[in-house]
Amino acid sequence: MSLDQGDYSPLKHFVLAKKRISDVFEQLLAYVQESAQFVEDTCKDASLEQVSSREQLEQIQAYTSKLSIIKDVLARRHMKVAFFGRTSNGKSTVINAMLRDRVLPSGIGHTTNCFLSVEGTDQDKAYLTTEGSEDEQSIKTVNQLAHALHMDESLDAGCLVRVFWPKSKCALLRDDLVLVDSPGTDVTTQLDSWIDKFCLDADVFVLVANSESTLMNTEKHFFHKVNERLSKPNIFILNNRWDASASEPEYMDEVRKQHTDRCVSFLCEELKVVDCDQAPNRIFFVSAKEVLNSRMQRAQGMPETGGALAEGFQERLKEFQCFERRFEETISQSAVKTKFEQHTHRAQQITANVKAVMDAINITAADKRVVSLEDREYLIDRLEFVRNQLNLLIEEIKKRIKAITEQVQQQVSNAMAEEICRLSSLVDEFQSDFHPSPHVLKMYKGELFRHIEEGMGKNLAFRCSDAVNTSMQSSQKDMMDLLQPLLPPAVQSELHTLVPSRRFNLSYELNCAALCADFQEDISFHFSLGWTALVTRFLGPTHAKHALMLVDNSLQVARPMATTPSVPCLVQQQEAAMSQEELMLTMVNNLASVTSRTSMSVLVVGGVVWRTVGWRLIALSMSMYGLLYLYERLTWTSRAQQRALKRQFVDFASEKLHMMVSLTSSNCSHQVQQEMATTFARLCQQVDVTQKQLEGEINTLTHKITQLESVQNHSKTLRHKASELEGQLESFTSQYLRPHQP
Repeated sequence: MSLDQGDYSPLKHFVLAKKRISDVFEQLLAYVQESAQFVEDTCKDASLEQVSSREQLEQIQAYTSKLSIIKDVLARRHMKVAFFGRTSNGKSTVINAMLRDRVLPSGIGHTTNCFLSVEGTDQDKAYLTTEGSEDEQSIKTVNQLAHALHMDESLDAGCLVRVFWPKSKCALLRDDLVLVDSPGTDVTTQLDSWIDKFCLDADVFVLVANSESTLMNTEKHFFHKVNERLSKPNIFILNNRWDASASEPEYMDEVRKQHTDRCVSFLCEELKVVDCDQAPNRIFFVSAKEVLNSRMQRAQGMPETGGALAEGFQERLKEFQCFERRFEETISQSAVKTKFEQHTHRAQQITANVKAVMDAINITAADKRVVSLEDREYLIDRLEFVRNQLNLLIEEIKKRIKAITEQVQQQVSNAMAEEICRLSSLVDEFQSDFHPSPHVLKMYKGELFRHIEEGMGKNLAFRCSDAVNTSMQSSQKDMMDLLQPLLPPAVQSELHTLVPSRRFNLSYELNCAALCADFQEDISFHFSLGWTALVTRFLGPTHAKHALMLVDNSLQVARPMATTPSVPCLVQQQEAAMSQEELMLTMVNNLASVTSRTSMSVLVVGGVVWRTVGWRLIALSMSMYGLLYLYERLTWTSRAQQRALKRQFVDFASEKLHMMVSLTSSNCSHQVQQEMATTFARLCQQVDVTQKQLEGEINTLTHKITQLESVQNHSKTLRHKASELEGQLESFTSQYLRPHQP
């Protein structure tokens, strides 16, 4: 089918490939940007150390900038065909024929004096731009274009003028095709600069030759240089003005064969760009002027065969159409390969590298997650062990504290009882100035109290403190040894600093001054055979005191009263009478007791002696009684009074101290318990700190495990996206870059 009928153009192959690869690069750029952000977030997270590295981040960020550049380059990519040949060989006419319109100046008087590129624009008007300027110069007709080119004296053979033609007026320009017209290869010797500037990105070269002559050395020389710079360029040879052969039909085949052989030899043997079998498919005999005129007449609604056309026009038209078809097929395939293959390979490398980074991050995160899970499991077991052991140790240590406090209480009780027994010795050791005057006596007793308190305190400390301190330190060491395994190694080494060992001293706090504050000494003289002493000896201290008080009251009541006794006096008499009755009963009881103790025999013996000896014995007894009184009275000195006071104080203080034994021992045991409990509380505080640290570490690891799981999932997602992109790139390669078998 003819291309003139608007069939599918092979140029669409490039357009579709460009759109496809652009979409892939768009997705790839977004993917790499997402990956770069993911790696950056991972690097910044201090809890995810060494999951990703700065090198990985810099690598992916570099890919981001490269992909942005490639994406912009792809957007500007187009197919490019360059037309070369000697001056006036019809290059511009061939381009116009392909564009189906007179776009470029051609014909008599119009010679291309610089490079012209024709490309499509979405605007409705045609314009041109010159090299080094972005100004758009509007052109409406070919004559305006020719005038603009000839009027610009700055344009030379090495300059480029870009002509933008509305795509709505030319279907060929709708498919990202750029056609480059050139000055004749015979007008300059600066061929190298032409090649560097205009030919390195060309997909197809068309050599427009004059069929009325043979290939010239200038043309061959140019393409030899092109072949040196490019690897096997796609070259078509158009033998233009073939309509001239219609005037000599008898030589047509021979001339065609000569041109074909020379062109095949040039392509195969000299340039070696195609095989000899394929070379004839790159050589065409056409008349561009005829084709242009025919197509313009058709565009105007006139028959395309109208006008003065040489014989054989249809064959030449078909051959031109065959050239167009093969040109479009070749340029689309070549452009796709040259424009997209390298970028596709680069995209595949980037995708594979980013995928490898995601795999590495996933593996690292998985390994660290396993380690974190093991660490967390260990810490959970450790925390459970610490809690269980602490509960067990609390009960055990409570029992130990109770045992040692009971031991201390018993020890202090025994020591204090022994000290009370030897209280008289301690009192005898006290020496100070003594005088029975109240002021001196008060000072004496105060000093005695202090001496007793200090002496008993020292003695108790000597008996108990060392043993208690040794027991305390041993118990504290046992507590530390029991709790030490529950603490981390760093705390174990500093445990003696955190809970320092110090000497413990008991405080007994006897407070003798307050304890004996109600002590009332009796240091007045008392005759050992006096009435009070005898009554006390017979009746006992308690009853003797009552009896003596009763006698004093009786003497006072027996005195005659001048007035009538009042009612209170009667009451006192009744009370005295009752007391007398009690006294009589007491005396009777004591007499009975005396009788029962053979005292009665003494009285009987005394009566017999009286009758036998008489008054002399009685006088002698009275003399002995008086002498005894006198002796006791003379020996009742301050020293005797001091001894009496000390003896009374020993009796009084012993009774009071016996009452304080239980309180003092309990107080000492409480001190020990308080000290042991304080030490244990400090140790437990360290264990509590350890538990909180373990709980904090467990929470940190739990958070880290959650983050690592998130990193794993995200890296897997990005890896799957990389696989999808690899599939798309492989599909593009298979569809557009690999040659299809015919």
